[in-house]
Amino acid sequence: MDASAMNASNKRGRRGQLLGGGKTPKKKILFVCTYAKARSATAEEMFNGVGGIEAKSAGTAKDYPNCVTKELMDWAEVILVMEEIHRQYLIEVDGSSAHKILVLDIPDLFGRNQPELIQLLHEKAQPILKY
Repeated sequence: MDASAMNASNKRGRRGQLLGGGKTPKKKILFVCTYAKARSATAEEMFNGVGGIEAKSAGTAKDYPNCVTKELMDWAEVILVMEEIHRQYLIEVDGSSAHKILVLDIPDLFGRNQPELIQLLHEKAQPILKY
């Protein structure tokens, strides 16, 4: 590698973005509920791309194709779970991520994109995300 290529390489951030003048890295947020069909899927749709947030959703149901993994937990800077039982499950998956798991206390009473769910997500997640 020549000196100019090395210099350019040294000015790049974690995702190859130029430091100081390039794009700001996105805040990586993982939303978790049981099946990732209603609550966390709605949250992902609501917050992804807003205020520099990159959002993903996953579920805790082991037999479901969108089940949370340690790799997904490692990816996230903040993990917002809908209920305490989800936090407990994630700690079993990867106890080292416990410090970044927060419980929103949103019960499984809502359908995807239901207005009441959207309102609760705004009330409970927005102060945490601070976008």
